[in-house]
Amino acid sequence: MDIILKTNSNTMNNKFSASRRNILKAGALLTGVSLLHLEKAEASGLPLPKTPALTPAEIAAIEAAIGKKGSYKEAESTYTIPLPRNDLKVTIKGEAVPISFGFGGWVSIKRTMDGKSAMLMGDNVLLQEEVNPLITAAQAAGLEVGAIHNHFFYEEPRIFYMHLHGMGSPEELAKKYAQAIADSKINPKNQPPAGPPPAKTGKDIFDVAKLNEIVKYEATINGPAIKYTIGRPDLTVTAMGTEMTTNIGLNTWASFCGSMDNAHIAGDVAMLDHEVNPVIKVFRANNIEVVAVHSHMLGDKPSIKFLHYLGTGPAVDLAKAFRQALDQLGKKSGMGDMKM
Repeated sequence: MDIILKTNSNTMNNKFSASRRNILKAGALLTGVSLLHLEKAEASGLPLPKTPALTPAEIAAIEAAIGKKGSYKEAESTYTIPLPRNDLKVTIKGEAVPISFGFGGWVSIKRTMDGKSAMLMGDNVLLQEEVNPLITAAQAAGLEVGAIHNHFFYEEPRIFYMHLHGMGSPEELAKKYAQAIADSKINPKNQPPAGPPPAKTGKDIFDVAKLNEIVKYEATINGPAIKYTIGRPDLTVTAMGTEMTTNIGLNTWASFCGSMDNAHIAGDVAMLDHEVNPVIKVFRANNIEVVAVHSHMLGDKPSIKFLHYLGTGPAVDLAKAFRQALDQLGKKSGMGDMKM
């Protein structure tokens, strides 16, 4: 994250280097990666072991099982299939908002660091009456529930998000997930077509270059919305022997819809414990509502908290508030000397 890269403090850089090294060593013990190999790589300046890639045959098997194509991020060795809820018509405070504003689920698969297994992670968009049927189906298929929570206030109908995970071979995981969602609206076979493209996209609606300059990242065009998705490369987070990266759920994001003068912002901030309240303080100072603070994963080290927020106002002001929140990430904890 350029928040970290632009920091000139040797102390902070040393801290992150040590933290990354300690986490990777712990992950090595859990996954069977040679600790000696990690230490030699660090000492020689060689790259640390990279997650093994998914093969074309494995990707084809994932697509065949789930019934939809996705995209492969080679740098993360991660395959992701988007699962938007095109069947829903969502309003916030009575105003219609596009599904791309934040009502799209996804499922991702990548290998563990030792290459002996793979992990599936998914975020599933559900009506409240769909939550417990999916729990039952997921557990029957051999998957586990990592979290269930809200991302929004004031939305109609009420929407909940269920995080699922599992371990196995890539093809096995895809088949388990396909079994779990077979009778749900999440299943691509049970979804209506997305419909015709919007008359205006986010590129037409927003001054994207101006917002990019404020946020210091490039937005992607997401139908009538735009979205910023930002990883945490300053951290090395592992869960179940897998390195958690941007496209398997370790990210901060912000989505904009509406107009430059009257925009809506919603999103999620991925934080260490000591970053939670500074981020909350920034959002409240900018009159942005904090919707939820919770976990998305089980067994993640270090533990990551996710904060969801919602705001309305001029797009420039919302972008500035989001940038201020990003600026709270990567700072040294001020609580290190506190005695309990």
